[in-house]
Amino acid sequence: MRGPSRRRRVAEVWIVLALAILPSTAYALVQLADRLTRSEPLAAQTTTLNPARDDRALVDSLYQLIGIAADLVPVALVVWLLWEPARSGWRRLGLDVTRPGRDIGGGLLLAACIGVPGLGLYLLTRAVGITPAIAANGQDITWWSVVLLVLAALRAALLEEVVVVGYLQTRLRELGWSPWGRIVTAAVLRGSYHLYQGAGMALGNVVMGLVFGWWYERHGRTAPLVVAHFVLDLVSFLGYAWAVAAFPHLFGASVTS
Repeated sequence: MRGPSRRRRVAEVWIVLALAILPSTAYALVQLADRLTRSEPLAAQTTTLNPARDDRALVDSLYQLIGIAADLVPVALVVWLLWEPARSGWRRLGLDVTRPGRDIGGGLLLAACIGVPGLGLYLLTRAVGITPAIAANGQDITWWSVVLLVLAALRAALLEEVVVVGYLQTRLRELGWSPWGRIVTAAVLRGSYHLYQGAGMALGNVVMGLVFGWWYERHGRTAPLVVAHFVLDLVSFLGYAWAVAAFPHLFGASVTS
């Protein structure tokens, strides 16, 4: 790739990341610093993944829907940026529907491989005091909150897997980066915006990023990654209320944020 074209491509990558990911990394760093400098220990604190934004259900739902829609704009942007005359952005990202059975099967396999060890890591890091209690949502479970949580899980899956894995690793490959160079870079970026969950969970997300990045490099498809991420988040979001009721001493139900 020649000089001017390369500079434009590098600038494009930074602009996309600044729009989609880097603000979350900055917020996560500030949140972690805030938590670590408080008088109460990290293990006594709680972080909520899907907090309510208003005490009125309709207003809260509108806020949530606007936030979800806004977060999907970078996904549409990278699909457009990767579009070629002979091949769509969906096809380049492996987010088409040409292999639904294999994509769903691969996604479920990835979800199982990541989900069980991930839960174990959470419980371990909670036990040693380096992870706050994680509340999956701050809303009562109703039919509309379930719809919002499903959309939130889909939003996170698309934003992270399409932008951080599919787009970023594709562009880094075009810039001449080695396979493991781009896998590790994307994985570390994934961990950075999860630092608000504590260092242990951020490390767990780095490991998840390494596995997902390797899968993408091997198969060239983000669809299984989106399926896996969606399933993991959906189980976390909707299973949280049951987990708190069944295992309050493990999931920190008595701890206030």
